[in-house]
Amino acid sequence: MAMVDPFTPSAFQLTELTASINNLKYRPSRLSGFFEERGVAALSVVVEEQNGVLSILETRPRGAPGQPMGRDDRKVRSFAIPHIPVQGQILADEVQGVRAFGSENSSDVLAMRLSEKLQFMRDSLDYTLESHRLQAIMGNYIDVNGDAQSLFTAFGVNQQTQALGLHATNRSQIRQKMFAVNGKVATALDGTPYSGMTVLCGDNFWSALLDDADTRNTYLNQAQAADLRGNPSDRFTAFGAMWEWYRGTTAANLGSDAYVIPAGVPGLCITRFAPANYVETVNTMGLPLYAKSEPLPLGKGYRLEAQSNPLNLVTRPAAMIKLTIS
Repeated sequence: MAMVDPFTPSAFQLTELTASINNLKYRPSRLSGFFEERGVAALSVVVEEQNGVLSILETRPRGAPGQPMGRDDRKVRSFAIPHIPVQGQILADEVQGVRAFGSENSSDVLAMRLSEKLQFMRDSLDYTLESHRLQAIMGNYIDVNGDAQSLFTAFGVNQQTQALGLHATNRSQIRQKMFAVNGKVATALDGTPYSGMTVLCGDNFWSALLDDADTRNTYLNQAQAADLRGNPSDRFTAFGAMWEWYRGTTAANLGSDAYVIPAGVPGLCITRFAPANYVETVNTMGLPLYAKSEPLPLGKGYRLEAQSNPLNLVTRPAAMIKLTIS
């Protein structure tokens, strides 16, 4: 039986590729659980600030009238959404003469190769998104040029810190210091209720925390003490917070610091996805990921592009308390 040409036009259309890459396996990343995701139809996000609190203004189609502004004491800033593309290709030689087991043609092989390429590109984009979100937790946002800019500077608020004194020869008194952290979080949230605190710890901070006398005394008579004596788990609850070891990425990590994230605060951490820069996606609501293709010269295969256009912000950066070892 003659081989069927696997490079059918429908297999490489924008809609099919975009649906495929969004349906692929998502690599677990811790920070995705903190960020609320939504698509927007514009290439920028308008943020309103009043008394140090940031809120996202209503998204409207491009060309539509802007949202009326209220009181004069409010400040409005526009954040351009970063564009993150990654490219790959599928060559004819990868499919030519190769037949999937139990198949009469190479279509199954192409589907497998295509899925592998898209998964690789998705992994790269997910990894980058995780780095951007960690920057937001630390008080920065990634601008349209890929540079980290300070949210504290942009909105005229100060970063709050708390030293835990984990290297102290005497007791560090973590419980009392975390009570002070609670007060700082409550002040930054200005009365907005929160249900608890998660503390993301860098490598050095986590090691110092496990060796701290107060931490060990807290767990001395509990089953979790085995975690401190042997190979510790990556999280435990103590001093009114959930403490987690966060390893980070090569692009961003916490090192010797830790950051407090208030739980149960709607709209505290947000991700807004802009549409891709394709003709077909103009004036559409943005999706987390897009994929598209074009033929290579002389019919040697297809070039693939995947992209994401995410803006990650913390709307109340002063509520993310930075903890230090000393």
